[in-house]
Amino acid sequence: MKYEQISNSLFIKNRSKFMAQMKPKSIAVFNSNDIYPIGADSVMPFEQHRDLFYLSGADQEETRLLLFPDAMNKNHREILFVRETNPHIAVWEGEKLTKEKATEVSGIETVYWLQDFEKIFFDLMTEADTIYFNTNEHYRQAVETQTREDRFILDCKQKFPAHQVAKSNPILQKIRGIKEPEEIELMQTACNITEKGFRRVLEFVEPGVWEYEIEAELLHQFVRNRSKGFAYPPIIAAGNNANVLHYLENNKRCLDGQMILMDTAAEYANYSSDLTRTIPVNGKFTPRQKQVYEAVLRVKNEATKMLVPGTVWAEYHVECGKLMTSELLGLGLLDKADVQNENKNWPAYKKYFMHGTSHHIGLNTHDYGELKSPMAANMVFTVEPGIYIPEEKMGVRLEDDVVIQENGEPFNLMANIPIEVAEIEELMNK
Repeated sequence: MKYEQISNSLFIKNRSKFMAQMKPKSIAVFNSNDIYPIGADSVMPFEQHRDLFYLSGADQEETRLLLFPDAMNKNHREILFVRETNPHIAVWEGEKLTKEKATEVSGIETVYWLQDFEKIFFDLMTEADTIYFNTNEHYRQAVETQTREDRFILDCKQKFPAHQVAKSNPILQKIRGIKEPEEIELMQTACNITEKGFRRVLEFVEPGVWEYEIEAELLHQFVRNRSKGFAYPPIIAAGNNANVLHYLENNKRCLDGQMILMDTAAEYANYSSDLTRTIPVNGKFTPRQKQVYEAVLRVKNEATKMLVPGTVWAEYHVECGKLMTSELLGLGLLDKADVQNENKNWPAYKKYFMHGTSHHIGLNTHDYGELKSPMAANMVFTVEPGIYIPEEKMGVRLEDDVVIQENGEPFNLMANIPIEVAEIEELMNK
């Protein structure tokens, strides 16, 4: 890991919040992610399961966390299982967690080697009535691969058919959605790294540059500031490419007179930032580009003000749609007849703004967090309206990450990242 070690007090608090909501005489188990093969002897870079990391800070493969608040042996109320290391592994793969280091990272006093899990787990299950399974119930999930969690659940159901089953996910959705101060600080660091990348790009971009060259400039700046790299696949979309919402090829030349939509941001310590900016290739917006850009910026600014405690996510998106409808009328993209005759299930504004305005962000770019309950302080949301006009071969999206406050408007973690037309033009032409 490139990041500075996180104080284990964060993970101690997170476990305490989770265990406070567990049923009596229940066990919860969390598994690390697999290392996924590419072919031959190649594998993808390891990414820790965010739930396991959230509760333990352990950022290593072949790791398990067991929580059993009512265990008769108090030493078994929190157990971390890690892969046993040896000199051979140290030479070929590098340093792994020792038991002592695992305790330092996680704050968990009881650490066993993973090979001891089955014996200890069987013994503890004789004391328990319920087992919490960590299923993926994120509203965007579409995973087809069988995960380490999936295999554990299948095995556990076979070996312990008489136990009751509960779900970890509802608890995690609730507690992961409201960030601790340490988490907000980590996210601020990710946003600060993102800012450095964006400012580098403002100096670099000129007519004739390739989208992938911009991607390389960003990656360079991210990694040199302790990030693993992009928090999600980067979108560098010049001209009409901006009208492909998840454009990932990044292989076209950026031409004079075009704009570039860049949805790119850094991670730090597994926490995501999520930034979108749209800039002119030649450093100067045309009058029409500026008109569309400032319409999107007004929607973003007004939508941000609505992110306060008590706001309901679904109702918020309806209000954002009204803001966008007004701007599209002003741009001449819609007329009153379009709005009067619109399908209520697919409003007229959706022709030019077809995605949502905000989502939770944290350990995942599209993070866990309750969406059907009112918003609460210390939830962190993106704000990302856009206008996409294929017939004009342009698309504009602007996005910041904001923290809901107890009172007043949210705190913008990206407040220092240039967004106003004049500032962008000035930085690109200095």
